[in-house]
Amino acid sequence: MERRMNGERKCIMAIGGHVGDAELTSGGFLATMALKDYRIVTVALTGGERGNPPDRSVEEYRIQKEKEAVTFAGMLGGEAVVFPYTDGELPDNEEVRLRLCDTIRQYRPAALLTHWKNSMHKDHETTYRIVRDAQFFAGLYGLQRENSAHFAKGPYYAENWEDSAGFEKYIYLEVSKEGFELWKKAIDTHWFAVHSPSFPYKEYYEHLMRVNGCLARTGYAEAFDVDQEQKKVILSEL
Repeated sequence: MERRMNGERKCIMAIGGHVGDAELTSGGFLATMALKDYRIVTVALTGGERGNPPDRSVEEYRIQKEKEAVTFAGMLGGEAVVFPYTDGELPDNEEVRLRLCDTIRQYRPAALLTHWKNSMHKDHETTYRIVRDAQFFAGLYGLQRENSAHFAKGPYYAENWEDSAGFEKYIYLEVSKEGFELWKKAIDTHWFAVHSPSFPYKEYYEHLMRVNGCLARTGYAEAFDVDQEQKKVILSEL
């Protein structure tokens, strides 16, 4: 990827159903690109607040999660956007799609990273549908909004243990050693990533990056899938 577009830093936007989703599944690549002077934007469509620790209310954890999103993005020199929707109740409607369309047009990312279409979590599946439609709306010149139309490549669907049904590792995005180390420090700011009693999130994704690095013949990598219609390889000769 070129680092500049029309003289400005290129942007990568990672969109999750909850605060922490994009940071875990795409964070190594985001950190790597940040160190290469890319602008990083994370978008969470809900706060992910219903995974609250026993000593904090859902409302308190929502505030904490929003701060964690900002801290993680800030450590990458980027920005975090958290939509106002409730964890587990992400609406599947045009309002959300247009809100995300406007966010894409505002930041004008080169590419979008998000959830795969199949998941054990309804917010993840809804996010997949919202992102595809928002990408379409954002690039639609006939749709008049505050900002002009912008087309972002992708979506590229991040590998996620919760979204594994039908997922195929199609693209490996390399994570540099420096990006890996930056991600490890940044993800520590998310309480659930290191303290969740239900799943060892940081440990899992830390090792997954190394496994994918082995498969990609490099140090570390993150795996992504794309929609079937994008799986085309064009050769002029063998």
